[in-house]
Parts: sequence; C-alpha cells; structure tokens
Amino acid sequence: MLLRPAVLAAIERGEVDLAFRRWDRPRVVVGTRMQTGVGLVEVTAVDRVAASRITAAEAHRAGAATAAELRALLTGRTGDVYRVGLRHAGPDPRDALRVTVPTAEEARAVRARLDRLDRASSTGPWTQQTLELIDRHPTVRAPDLAAVVGRPTADFKRDVRKLKELGLTESFDIGYRLSPRGQAVLDADGVRCERGPALAGSPWPRIGAPATRALRAAGYATLEDLDGAGERALAALHGVGPLALDRLREALARAGLRLAP
Repeated sequence: MLLRPAVLAAIERGEVDLAFRRWDRPRVVVGTRMQTGVGLVEVTAVDRVAASRITAAEAHRAGAATAAELRALLTGRTGDVYRVGLRHAGPDPRDALRVTVPTAEEARAVRARLDRLDRASSTGPWTQQTLELIDRHPTVRAPDLAAVVGRPTADFKRDVRKLKELGLTESFDIGYRLSPRGQAVLDADGVRCERGPALAGSPWPRIGAPATRALRAAGYATLEDLDGAGERALAALHGVGPLALDRLREALARAGLRLAP
C-alpha cells in the first residue's frame, strides 16, 4: 500500500488517520505494519464502503479538502472502495538496530544467523561475500554489484534485503552501505577494509536514482547540505521532479531545516 510523502508526514503528525483505496480484494489486514520513510504505519481497520457514503469528515481525515475531491480520486479505478484506518506506530526498529554496535556475544549470534542463511541457500554461501562487497563499494548500483559476483540482480537484491532485516546494511536509491552494526559484525571476523570517513550528516529520503545522481553531481551529499538551497535551482536539475522535492521538503522540515525559494 503506497502512501505519498505528504500523507506520511501528516500521519506522523496525527492529522491523517484514514486512506481510501479501490481494490479487487483487501491488500492489507488489521495489524499490518508498513515500513515507511516516517517509521512504522499500522493498519487499524479495513472496511468496504460505498464511495457515495464517504463523509466530509472522513475525507478530511484522509487528507482531502472535500468528499467530492476524494471521490474524484477514486473515479476511473476498478474494484470496491475500502476505508483503511492508519496510525503512526513509532520508529522503524531497524533504524535503532543498525546503529547498535553488538557485543561479542551478539556478534556471534548474528554470525550464527548468517551461517543459517548460507546453509539454506541453493547457490552456496553468500553472506560474507556480500557484506565484504558492500563494504568495499558503498552506494554503488545493485546491478553493478551483482555483476561483480556473477549473480542476477533480482536475486542479489533479495539477499541484501535479508541482511537489512538483521540491521547490517542500509539501502539508498543508489546502492547500499554497511551500517555501524554491519561493520562491527564484519570486523569481528577480522575482515576490515579501509573505509572513508563516515557521512557527516543525515542521508536524504528515498527520492529516486535520477534525483540522487543530480544532487550528487551538484555537490550535495547530506540533508544538511540542502538547508537554505534554492528550491527553484534544485527543481531545474535534470532528474529532480516534484515528488523528489516533496520528499526533501518533508525530511528537511522534520529536521528543522528548509529550502530557500
């Protein structure tokens, strides 16, 4: 279930707690927790409703100005209308896990999990190779990393997601990098590559690969670098579209920063 950045920000602030969708069947169930750019969003209710019965109050709770506006957004789509209750359920626990450096005992437990993933793989051990590859080549495109080890990109990305669930990697619009936890687990095995200095600032939200390339080429590296940057100048960069700007504005506002006109 996709939610626009502005809607996610409103959910985090407690201003939006409903969404309406046309589905051929419910795509979420009560209790579903979605990992989003603002943390966890939990589904609190899923009810099939008639579009004609949507009230102005419900439309406002879904972030629309009027019921007519909300019904217009649902027009032209197929399936039944579902009213989905939503609430912000706190930060993504993986965020805290990624920055938590494990004790020696915890590192051994993580290594045991990695060994189980290796044993379960039909293609042989892959976890150590993948961690080392990401450590050597942070923020490099997944297809390029997959090509280095001769694996299909989809399979490679699926396995990196398993490492992410353990708090060992961080995903970006272009590539990955080891989290502090992942670095500690790798270093505990005596495998350490020369790493550049840690990023001095906050990463951007997910804005898409074209926008990421454009900002990098313009000399921006962190969210803090964008504080006071001209919005019109950013919009003029090839690859930086309205959605990317929307997500950047929301992320900057949460950090107490903003773009200049």
